[in-house]
Amino acid sequence: MSQLQKSTDEGGEPSVKKAKILHQDIAKALLSTVKYKSDAKEQQIKEDAIAKWIGRTGLPVTTVEDEDFILMIETFDKKLTVPKKTKISNLIEKQYDTEVTKFKKRLSGARKVSIGIDLWTKKGLTASFLAISCCYFCVEQNRPEHKLLALEQVAHPHTAQSIKACVHKCIQEWGISSEKILTVITDNGSNMVAAFKQSTQEEEETSSDDPDEFHLGENESEEETEDVRYQNMDMDMERMPCVVHTLQLVVQMINKEPSAKRLLDKARSIVKLFRKSSVATQRILDECGLIVVNDCPTRWSSTFNMIERLLKVKESLCKVANEMGWDSLLSSEWQKLKSLHELLLLFAEHTQTLQSDTMSMSLIVPAVLDLVSHLADFEQNTNHRDFAALARKAKLNLKQRFAWVLDPTDEKFSPLVAAARFLNPTVCETLLDVAEESIQELLKQAEGYVVQSTQTHEDNRDDDDDNVEEMKGQVRDPTPDPAPESAPSSSSKQPVFRFLSKCRSKPKPKSSTCGIK
Repeated sequence: MSQLQKSTDEGGEPSVKKAKILHQDIAKALLSTVKYKSDAKEQQIKEDAIAKWIGRTGLPVTTVEDEDFILMIETFDKKLTVPKKTKISNLIEKQYDTEVTKFKKRLSGARKVSIGIDLWTKKGLTASFLAISCCYFCVEQNRPEHKLLALEQVAHPHTAQSIKACVHKCIQEWGISSEKILTVITDNGSNMVAAFKQSTQEEEETSSDDPDEFHLGENESEEETEDVRYQNMDMDMERMPCVVHTLQLVVQMINKEPSAKRLLDKARSIVKLFRKSSVATQRILDECGLIVVNDCPTRWSSTFNMIERLLKVKESLCKVANEMGWDSLLSSEWQKLKSLHELLLLFAEHTQTLQSDTMSMSLIVPAVLDLVSHLADFEQNTNHRDFAALARKAKLNLKQRFAWVLDPTDEKFSPLVAAARFLNPTVCETLLDVAEESIQELLKQAEGYVVQSTQTHEDNRDDDDDNVEEMKGQVRDPTPDPAPESAPSSSSKQPVFRFLSKCRSKPKPKSSTCGIK
């Protein structure tokens, strides 16, 4: 500064230039950003945030070394030093270990746990994967949680023994005792049924019942039988079939009805023509802004989506097909396609509702009753005899497959699903107004199950409210805690069950010794 003052006093022209340069250097030095120290709290907090973001989104750790990413971070905070990929990897591993410890602590406090299992194979049979998840009521957070426990690659053959061994290994790693497991939810493949069946005398379903599973050979089926006899001694779990998988088995009946199959095959041939022609695709896109879509036999509601799109682009499709010189559907066939759309509509709606991760068992009974009512109405009102017969067969098949839910006299009946309705206020209130005897009998069975479960827990704890909340966790109920201070969110859309409008009538009050209703 003394040099600056001296140069200014002398007033020489070169000195003035030097003074200006010196002023600029001082200004830059004062305005330059001082980076956070490596051990500074601000630096560590923001490094953890970046690691959490990369870890949870599945982005590569090399993202932190991308020039644009560094520039973006500098825009937000110039003081932050973006960590290298090695440090981010270490932070992600540390956060994972912390989350695992936290989750194990929460899981240890759960009274009951539901296990979900699914197995799928890549095209070409190059790799198969088994996913194992759990659902429980978290006392610490006072809400149900659904967590993925493991995602493992499994080798062929997918025998009952190999599946059960993976599940056993997983629950051992997470410290879940078999006594805590309320139920195991799987698809209807024969290997899944054999892995968790309660008795060797139980009737096995074939793997062909499950559209998402590949068929097993005779040798594999025989090996499964031997495996399950051995494994049942180690770990006895109650299995519950996946509801959405089972619904798809009912939907697949349309491919066995000759008239419906002929119609769908013709519709698929038209879709195939358009999908193979770039000219036709562009023309229909210019006409209506949409294109036709293929269906896939292993994808839920894909046939419905194909039919729905065809009906939506009907006029444009007919116009383009005429220009291309292709045959389209006849007027009568378009009418039948529309009727088939009406038949499948409710299945698609309930599939979407029941497959949601935030929904619970409480919707199963009203959804199945809704479908039974829908099929009965369709059978009476449709103008196509073949589709009326299809609806009648589908209704009988639906009742047969869900007898374990709807019929208390069925040998495989489980009161757990019926009891789940008490934990969803919306479903419970609507069904309590239904005077139908079968529904009232289900409510009676549900009451007995709740009382029995509560009395069992009272041996260890006296808190009845915790018992009800625990059951809530097992059924994956999305409804908030029914305490007065936590009302359900008004933004959440409640499911609508059409059958209730026909069968609802207030029954005479019935005495209830337990007061569950």
